[in-house]
Amino acid sequence: MGSRERGFQGTEPTPRDPTNDLEMVERIENGANRHRLKDLDDLLPYMGEFGWYQRMLFLLMIPYAFFFAFVYFGQIFMAITPEEHWCSVPELANLSVIERRHLSIPMLNNKYSKCEVYDVDWSKLLQDGVRQPNSKWPTKKCHNKWEFNYTDVPYQTIATQQGWVCDKDNYAATAQSVFFCGAILGGFIFGWIADKYGRIPALVGTNVAGFIGGIGTVFSNDFLSFCLCRFIVGLAYDNCFIIMYIVVLEYVGLKWRTFVANMSIGVYFTFAACLLPWIALAVADWKIYTLIISVPLALAVFTGCVVPESARWLISQGRIDEALKIMMRCAKVNGNALPEDIIKEFHETATGIAKAEQECKNYSVLDLFKTPRLRKHSVLLVFIWILIAMAFDGHVRNVGTLGLDMFLTFTVATATEFPADVLLTLVLDVLGRRWLAFGTMVFSGIFSLLATTVPIGIQSASLAIVGRFAVNISYNIGMQYAAEILPTVVRAQGLALIHITGYVATILVPYIVYLVRLLKFVHRQANRINIFFIGIQTQRIRAINIYMIFFIA
Repeated sequence: MGSRERGFQGTEPTPRDPTNDLEMVERIENGANRHRLKDLDDLLPYMGEFGWYQRMLFLLMIPYAFFFAFVYFGQIFMAITPEEHWCSVPELANLSVIERRHLSIPMLNNKYSKCEVYDVDWSKLLQDGVRQPNSKWPTKKCHNKWEFNYTDVPYQTIATQQGWVCDKDNYAATAQSVFFCGAILGGFIFGWIADKYGRIPALVGTNVAGFIGGIGTVFSNDFLSFCLCRFIVGLAYDNCFIIMYIVVLEYVGLKWRTFVANMSIGVYFTFAACLLPWIALAVADWKIYTLIISVPLALAVFTGCVVPESARWLISQGRIDEALKIMMRCAKVNGNALPEDIIKEFHETATGIAKAEQECKNYSVLDLFKTPRLRKHSVLLVFIWILIAMAFDGHVRNVGTLGLDMFLTFTVATATEFPADVLLTLVLDVLGRRWLAFGTMVFSGIFSLLATTVPIGIQSASLAIVGRFAVNISYNIGMQYAAEILPTVVRAQGLALIHITGYVATILVPYIVYLVRLLKFVHRQANRINIFFIGIQTQRIRAINIYMIFFIA
């Protein structure tokens, strides 16, 4: 952001109507102020760029990063379905599980059918002492109740309790898409609250929404109520952390921002996400698990006691004395004192900033598309973010199809966020944004494609995880890159547009991953009637979503 603004200084354009060229408006505004304090950032060296005050704020990001991980990934482990399941036959309850399945479930391609059962009179067969099935018996679809092999998922989930398999196996994907629909509405609601009432009320509100939706999820007794609660939780994504993230970065010096921005994700968020599967395994109950990851969000009500309001927002509202009070407190904690001449100059600068903010209200998101150059940048940024968001979320939800233990694979894949952010911290300001984002997306696509050319298991999982590592870097570059390119007067609205289009795109991702199950079903049906399905092999079908990720990348 700062590099873009500095690039505009020092050149005086030929006089033109600034209302027709937003980029020229930014040049004029940046060149108009020749004071020592041109912006809030110029006050940071006097306060201390990363003193004890900023370090405390950096630590205060921990709970919000945890909330973000819980909101984003939490649903995966409450709606997961074991790989093996079969119809429940109450009449055979006195038999062992092995005897029950052997007798009642037809075989298909040397595997027990997941969705069909023999349609016979079980009471009569038991009386006759029959213990071996007859493949000529008629079959029917399962209804209402199933049995599950809990070896790979050793606890009941809402999917197993409510039978989200066979004809209902798309329910988990649909609920995840509903979650992202909530994120779209939440982006509008809490974005408006942040602009109207301040960042802290919005931060509290978004986390309280996540808390309410999470608690409601525990009491869901059908698919519709579950979707409603996940929609409410979706309101919290990802403002439950991003608002705090933005506020903290405002108070951190420019040379420390890359570190704080990436390490808050790489350490706090990554650690919280890696904990999730082990919390689920430890409690072995999806309702208790949901409570554990939902109740902490209520702590956000104390945000106003420990987190300062955004100084930029206060200035934009004309509340300059309140912003200055926060700055002086920051300087005091850091062991510094603001000189009187700097305080006086800050008042003048802040007054100018407040006036400029009022003028910015005359611009709308439509202004992003008025000039050819800005229109090209805006369209490209939206398109790039859609691809990055879909590729990232696709990798997140793809771990269950890699042929290994899902809990361990999720942990390892998520842990790649840490080295990705460390690497990004070291090279971002050296290599730049554009080519680094492009290169890592291509790298991710190549390794995702390679994952489909090797056997399912450790080989494909390793290649897919390398692809995840690369897309992590692209994801973390994405929004920062957009913030630096868009003109100041429409930057906030432009970022909101880009962010929300990302939400819209990720609605599709659960269904892309769901294609694996759908195509496997088609494959089974094709085998049943001896139709040769060209190119559809079990290994390739399980990897089809990785192909989709490569296409996106």
